[in-house]
Amino acid sequence: MDIDASLVSSLLRAQHPDLAGLEVRRVPGGWDNQLWRVGGELAVRLPRTPGAPDLLRKEQRWLPALAPRLPLPVPVPVRTGAPSAAFPCPWAVVTWVPGEPGDRATLTRGDDAAVRLAGFLAALHEAAPAEAPVNDVRGGLLSGRGTEFEEHLGAVADLLTDAELSDVCSLWQQALAAPEWTGAAVWLHGDLHPANVVVADGTLAGVLDFGDVCAGDPATDLAAVWLLLPSVAVPWFFRSYEPVGEATLRRARGWAVLRALSLLAIGRAYERGLPGGQPGWDRAGRAALDRLGAARRAG
Repeated sequence: MDIDASLVSSLLRAQHPDLAGLEVRRVPGGWDNQLWRVGGELAVRLPRTPGAPDLLRKEQRWLPALAPRLPLPVPVPVRTGAPSAAFPCPWAVVTWVPGEPGDRATLTRGDDAAVRLAGFLAALHEAAPAEAPVNDVRGGLLSGRGTEFEEHLGAVADLLTDAELSDVCSLWQQALAAPEWTGAAVWLHGDLHPANVVVADGTLAGVLDFGDVCAGDPATDLAAVWLLLPSVAVPWFFRSYEPVGEATLRRARGWAVLRALSLLAIGRAYERGLPGGQPGWDRAGRAALDRLGAARRAG
């Protein structure tokens, strides 16, 4: 359905009248949810894909409990919106996280960003309770993502050089051969890529979109090291994060390969005018593959 500022204002007026007088402005981007800024400190998230309402409910359930221990700002749900005749899905009012989306900004202070990312993940990656959500796509076994890998690779293989193809396939096979995670399932963001972080003053300034929050193998989130950080900053991350074993490192690089291929495919879809495309994501995917190739060659 068409969503405009007048609809957002009417939803606020009907369910949260104390917020109805605040200025409403559309924010570009968003995948499952359309984002509207409300005043200077809040935002409204409105689902726009079939699975988005469930993801939104999950955020509302778990993020308020996780946010206080996280060292970077996150969009904490502060109000809920009920389905109505005006808008048939649940929606949410969240805190606004200032900064530029990471897929449209440059990290000029890579070392600082690496330390911040390490602190964020170290704080998040605590043992999750038994009732924490499970997400096989994000927090499950990498071996279960073989079909996804083949589909993404097939969609972009013609864009890769022989050396890049060799890097991708080698890193993927090394990840599959690595021993599985045997520790406690930890809390995961589940979808850390450039569009889900914000940048300010050249460094990491916030983390967005916790719809895939779940419990599982920390290697899933550690893939963000190559998706987000310049190569020269990667050592800073691993000096700041808790020690990472070789098996976890190999699995993390496998997850990063999978995400990088996905970003490349989504960017290509945008260039071709296909559904689900996003501008600039191909550049983010290409940059990640370059970093991963360099990491492989460095051993």
